[in-house]
Amino acid sequence: MNLGKLMVLTFALSLKSSALFAATLPAVPMQGGMVMPMLSYQAADGRMHVMMDATVPQLTPLLVSNPGDNFDSADPWYDALDPSRQSRSFSRRYGFVMDAMTDPLPAGTQMRIRKLSSTPGLSAYRYADTAPKAFEPIFGTDGTTNALYWNGMMFHPTFTAPPGTNAFTATFEAYLVNTSTGLEVPDSSTGPFVFNWTNVPDGRPELGIGQRIVIFWPVAATNYVLEGADTLSGGSWTLVTNAPVIVEGQSAVVLPPGETRTFFRMKLAQ
Repeated sequence: MNLGKLMVLTFALSLKSSALFAATLPAVPMQGGMVMPMLSYQAADGRMHVMMDATVPQLTPLLVSNPGDNFDSADPWYDALDPSRQSRSFSRRYGFVMDAMTDPLPAGTQMRIRKLSSTPGLSAYRYADTAPKAFEPIFGTDGTTNALYWNGMMFHPTFTAPPGTNAFTATFEAYLVNTSTGLEVPDSSTGPFVFNWTNVPDGRPELGIGQRIVIFWPVAATNYVLEGADTLSGGSWTLVTNAPVIVEGQSAVVLPPGETRTFFRMKLAQ
């Protein structure tokens, strides 16, 4: 077998192997190890505290983290994350966890986590991969409230964003509320703490759309040149130097929206 045939065979087998190992994922990958801000209540000062992990997770689309894989169309995250749909970048690495050294909460109080701000385009969802599966908007996503009750159990939201190279941030605080009144307990907040993410494109070329001026003429008219002018008087005709292309079977010149010449004519080539 010569080298050319061997290379073709190897490539074909590689493609076949990729297809064979493609999977329909039953759950949303975490996209890396857990990054756990640890929350605690300290009775000495009557407030919540947070200890942040300095790790910065990456928001990653499935096309990059799991090439060839897809999600089940029946799952609630399918539309947001599947490569055939929105194909958003995502990460579940950040999770809230209670510090084992926390003091008990004061009687009649509960914890809340509130998003104070975030980069436009960042979304957050409460995620569950066991029945009933869930992918519910939280922290201001799709008009939801920015505050969320937290029972102290480990909690990993899914954060998503459009694929790209821009970084994302979200600023949170944790605080106590009075269960009788529903009001925030004064001076109980951690103060702001920040989640940071990098982001990557999904590898597909970006499409663009725009308006252009198209001037066309019969393809048989090969002995003419196109001229343009901004007025019909004064003899200010100038040659249009844009290279002609074929559009719907006719010769054409595509001009940008900022083209200043508004009159055009065909002139016999010299």
